[in-house]
Amino acid sequence: MNDVRDRSDVTQAGLDMDKPMFSISVLADILSIHQRTLRIYDEENILSPSRSPKNRRLYSLNDIEKGKFIQFLTRELGINLAGTKIILNLLTQLKVPQEEYIDYLSNVAKNVNITPEEQQQNKEKLSKRGRKKKSV
Repeated sequence: MNDVRDRSDVTQAGLDMDKPMFSISVLADILSIHQRTLRIYDEENILSPSRSPKNRRLYSLNDIEKGKFIQFLTRELGINLAGTKIILNLLTQLKVPQEEYIDYLSNVAKNVNITPEEQQQNKEKLSKRGRKKKSV
């Protein structure tokens, strides 16, 4: 997502970045998340796919990139879904191109003194969430 040339290469190759073509199972595999997580994103209007004539969810290449960005927000920065929804809305209002989302937010994090160390601490806290403490 950080390399704009990759997107232009795909576009030049004749692929439509908005064409819905991936099922929920394929996107779940690509993003290494559970299908239920993608359904929650859809219910929360964070990542809403297109629908096939049989009402199946279909995702585009742009949806894959947006999914990666959502993972960046939730896993790397420790932002919950409500915050993620707000950030996506603000980025849309600011007309930040989707391929620049991570760079833009990384600069914002730097400007408000959220260090990479703090990001790592958030990531570690999230990875421990919901786990029982081991008793000795």
